[in-house]
Amino acid sequence: MSEMITADLVDLDLSAETKEAAARALAERMVAKGRVTDLDGFLADVAAREAQMPTGLDGGIGIPHCRSEHVTEPTLAFGRSAAGIDFGAPDGPADLIFLIAAPAGADDAHLTILSSLARQLMNAEFTSALRAVDDATAAAALIRGEEPPAATAAGAAASPATTEATEATEATEAAEGSQDSVAVSAAASADTATGTTGERPFRIVAVTSCPTGIAHTYMAAESLENAGRAAGVELVVETQGSAGFTRLDPAVIAAADGVIFAHDVPVRDKDRFAGKPTVDVGVKAGINRPTELISEVRGKAERGEATAGSAPGTPMERAGASGEGYGTMLRKWLMSGVSYMVPFVAAGGLLIALGFAIGGYQINKAPSVMDHFVWTQADSWGALLFQIGGVSFGFLVPVLAGYIAYGMADRPGLVPGFVGGAISLTINAGFLGGLAAGLIAGGVVIGIQKVRIPAALRGIMPVVVIPLISAAIVGFLMFVVIGKPIASAQKGMTDWLNGLTGSNAVLLGALLGLMMCFDLGGPVNKVAYTFATAGIAVASPSDSAMKIMAAVMAAGMVPPLAMALATTVRGRLFTQTERENGKAAWVLGASFISEGAIPFAAADPLRVIPSAMAGGAVTGALSMIFGATLRAPHGGIFVVPLIGNPFLYLIAIAAGVCVTTALVVVLKGMRKQASADAGAGVADAHIATKADTTEPVAA
Repeated sequence: MSEMITADLVDLDLSAETKEAAARALAERMVAKGRVTDLDGFLADVAAREAQMPTGLDGGIGIPHCRSEHVTEPTLAFGRSAAGIDFGAPDGPADLIFLIAAPAGADDAHLTILSSLARQLMNAEFTSALRAVDDATAAAALIRGEEPPAATAAGAAASPATTEATEATEATEAAEGSQDSVAVSAAASADTATGTTGERPFRIVAVTSCPTGIAHTYMAAESLENAGRAAGVELVVETQGSAGFTRLDPAVIAAADGVIFAHDVPVRDKDRFAGKPTVDVGVKAGINRPTELISEVRGKAERGEATAGSAPGTPMERAGASGEGYGTMLRKWLMSGVSYMVPFVAAGGLLIALGFAIGGYQINKAPSVMDHFVWTQADSWGALLFQIGGVSFGFLVPVLAGYIAYGMADRPGLVPGFVGGAISLTINAGFLGGLAAGLIAGGVVIGIQKVRIPAALRGIMPVVVIPLISAAIVGFLMFVVIGKPIASAQKGMTDWLNGLTGSNAVLLGALLGLMMCFDLGGPVNKVAYTFATAGIAVASPSDSAMKIMAAVMAAGMVPPLAMALATTVRGRLFTQTERENGKAAWVLGASFISEGAIPFAAADPLRVIPSAMAGGAVTGALSMIFGATLRAPHGGIFVVPLIGNPFLYLIAIAAGVCVTTALVVVLKGMRKQASADAGAGVADAHIATKADTTEPVAA
């Protein structure tokens, strides 16, 4: 622990005004100690983690943290800000900032130490002592656990807030727990809380997890444990952190009356908790609202509501519980379906394209290979690949609908979702029908789960009752109520695409190019990609649909290729890490993997993203002007032989790459020049000040 933080890694007068500046100031101390090898690369990793979820916590605490290949050993830096710095906490700025750096392959022992620090942050006596300490060496010792908080704070007058926090901590008897689970409330405490003697206390099992599994995971566990003690309930936590996790004893789960999931990544082995009343929230809710969560799960147990492994409450309740709006939740549900659908698109589309390449464009009229297959004929192999790809494509809409429902209601949503998606194909409602079927299936399952049922029937609900009732309801709605209007809308959209010509087609290409480069593999990018693949997901796609697919793939290749070119022609504008990423971006861009530009966008979004969008729009528009067509939904340059007008298609890509590269180089060059001018101004001012204070020399 003595090597985790030293006095050199403590800044008790942190003057930074923003969270980015604070992270940089503390990271510079890590660089000086040799704990971080690339400052900008490490800060890019910190920013990427911060983008996933704000790291500010109630009580004036900020904990920016990440795993990074630029960290040589687990390190902690501490800064104290008099003015406070906004880290996104609901209650305002943070004055205690902990920058936690873990290597990409950190060992379990060091991560356990970091998790212990995370638990200490839930101790008001510990944070009060940090606010009172006036020596960097003492602060480092306090954080390492070598000096008890009471000893550090003894010499300083306790403020009313500090005294109140300390008394609250003593009242709840907060204590540091183990990595895997926490001590259970004593029977006497439970009897006191319930007002009875000998009555079994309410039992809760909980799971906490966060994207990096370093800080929030263990802070949520500590917060829940403390609240459980205060409430007189038996509460055991399974922390699914970076240091691994030990599964709760099945007997403990079986005896539990309720379950709390406080997580921002999927709970592993979630089925273990099936049949239990459940509260499912984000990890920060476990830190900030533990008492409310305990009360909520007790209320659900009394009413017999919801089961673990499923989505509790209505969509609006889930959104409110996790602190997210309904629009955000809707986007996540849709992205869940799209992410599971994309592998089917890639496999099926490439197989169909290979079938055309081997057997010609009339291969779609070939008889079934089960009836006619000649091993020595290329046409037979082309027909085989085409028919396998067609079967793969047949899963697109059911998978889309099934996993939208899965994103809403977990496993119970799969059956009605897949059934609704299959019906959508049957009635020619296409992708629009799949989207509607998935959302309806998830909503139906959530509604069924709200119905109170006897405890004896809870075990068969996810396996028998929910699939049976939800599939029947979704099937009825798709066949009888909404199927026909959706099918009409799908046909109208298809006819509109087929009729696009001239300037309308060019504008559509530019718009799709902008969308592909806006978030580099994110939701907007996936909307454009799904729109394109929907058009070619048929045996005989229209010419307009193939033009749209070509424009989308060309635009998606622009950002990583442009970043690779920019790091080659103007390497001095980029960090060493970015130059290394640029080498990989050549391959990623050529393979149509837009995510290859994400490291550059994360480090400098205001210059990289607009530049990428401009180049993508140019490429998308040119691809439509040149009339390039594409039958494969993926493949990059490896499917160029399958593209109509391949030479002009490559020119469209090259034009977009040049536009993006030029903009990035110009914008980054302007920033570097501005920084140089600012530095020169400071130097001139320093020289002038020195001259003014120098005594004149006698003649």
